[in-house]
Amino acid sequence: MFENAARPKTGGEALLTALKDCGIDYLFANAGTDFPPIIEGLARLPESAVPTPVTVPHETAAVAMAHGCWLVTGQPQAVMVHVNVGLANAVMGVINAASDNVPVFMLSGRTPLTETGRKGGRMTPIQYGQEMYDQTSLVRDVVKFDYELRYPEQADSVTKRAAALMTSAPEGPVYMSLPKEPLTEPLPDGFAAAGAPVSARPTVPETEAIATLASWIAEAQSPVVLCQRGDPKGRVSNALSRCADVFGLAVAEPFSIRNVLASTDPSLIGYNPKAATAGADLVIVLDSGVPWIEAVSAPERDIRVVHIGPDPLFRRMPVRGYRTDLAITADPAVALESLLKMTPDAGASARRNRVRAWAMDSRNAVQKHDAGGDGPMSAEWMSACVSDIMDDGAVAFSELGLLLPHMTVKGPNRVFSNVHAGGLGWAMPAALGAQLADRDRLVIACMGDGSYMFANPVACHQIAEALNLPILTIIKNNAMWNAVRRSVVKGYPDGAAVRQNRVPLTSLEPLPDFTQVARASRAHAERIERGADLPDALRRAVEIIRTERRQVLLDLSVAASDDH
Repeated sequence: MFENAARPKTGGEALLTALKDCGIDYLFANAGTDFPPIIEGLARLPESAVPTPVTVPHETAAVAMAHGCWLVTGQPQAVMVHVNVGLANAVMGVINAASDNVPVFMLSGRTPLTETGRKGGRMTPIQYGQEMYDQTSLVRDVVKFDYELRYPEQADSVTKRAAALMTSAPEGPVYMSLPKEPLTEPLPDGFAAAGAPVSARPTVPETEAIATLASWIAEAQSPVVLCQRGDPKGRVSNALSRCADVFGLAVAEPFSIRNVLASTDPSLIGYNPKAATAGADLVIVLDSGVPWIEAVSAPERDIRVVHIGPDPLFRRMPVRGYRTDLAITADPAVALESLLKMTPDAGASARRNRVRAWAMDSRNAVQKHDAGGDGPMSAEWMSACVSDIMDDGAVAFSELGLLLPHMTVKGPNRVFSNVHAGGLGWAMPAALGAQLADRDRLVIACMGDGSYMFANPVACHQIAEALNLPILTIIKNNAMWNAVRRSVVKGYPDGAAVRQNRVPLTSLEPLPDFTQVARASRAHAERIERGADLPDALRRAVEIIRTERRQVLLDLSVAASDDH
């Protein structure tokens, strides 16, 4: 029951207290004229009864901050934006969250339903111009649940139902549309809040399925696990490392989204799907939507393939033709723990020795890069140098930036890479969300120059200063859309575009002075032209972050590559 001071009186206040009851600590918000009942509720109710409001001056940044906060805490957060125009700006972030099964509670206002006669009705011209027949259609294809609030008391019950669905496996974003009238209207007499939401977790895998998997491992000479993400708490990493050791499994992390194993794990053979499956006779796909590219790196046709995950067939993907000989629906960590209860076969020791030698050879085969000369540095050198400044708690958000094979990461969830949805501008605001969740952690955002511009950097630097979030932003600057250029080179290696001095639609020159953008928000900013100068610049950056609690931007001259 509510204490009197915390008792909600309106639909808007019931929404706020329900979000808090659901364990949501932050409401990332970009406010509009539909927000008065929310703002009034934040002012009237005790701070302990509502999420902490966080003002974010761009909607895409707000969603990415919620995304980044979840990656380092496992706690979902809420985002509220202004009617259809705010939701339109937020859509890309919702797509990113859906692609990576990240629970974000998405809220937006909705044009008042009524013209006269009700409190909260229309009072401005834009409330006519912003109305849509189906505002929810902007996000319906990528959310697990959507609803338009009709009555004030639903702000409690429907919010808690949405939160339960959001955090049920497989997790993902949900959306509620909020007309102003039910937010403004008083709650009915006798209103009682619903209980806290209960999530539905994946069932324990069938014993028969785990037994089948164990027998297939026993029959294999070279079983390989492909994984590209774990959970925020590191349960998958711990179970996978132990499973790989006990059963002699090689592990590869192709197209990594959240690194799963430490770089020095004796089972980690690298990040290339083709190399990993080339000699395999059993492939275990662990909660990976894109384990390989079917056209160029699919395993041989006679190899067994097992998929494990809360949704092992990835129902949200319309086209996904990976063959499946066994699908196990389960939390990946629970499935691995179940496998560990099985007795390892007689061949496990020999497989383990081969895997350890393979992993060592793979690490030794990674080309070492030095600082280079006076020209642009390599992305390999940049990645190694960034790795060197990362302590045990540091995390890096990489968007077409860091290269995992050239880093030494100390555990799971140290490097978060852009999700496969491809909504750019994610890394910097996601890093801000992670920094908000843990202000003492070293948080790095490393991205290409184009991705930095997509991040709405003026807004992001303002957020960093306003909220005292001293992240380190690193720009991999090659003055082009290099991913687009590489695609053209691979698609038309002898084509007319490649023969030109500059591939059309790829150049970003003349670039603005990114350091000046950062300095507008009092950041420490440097332009680094030579690779030899990068280690000292990174050490300076960490010192400024630690002692001055000030954000830092490093703009690096990095050579374009045909490989990454």
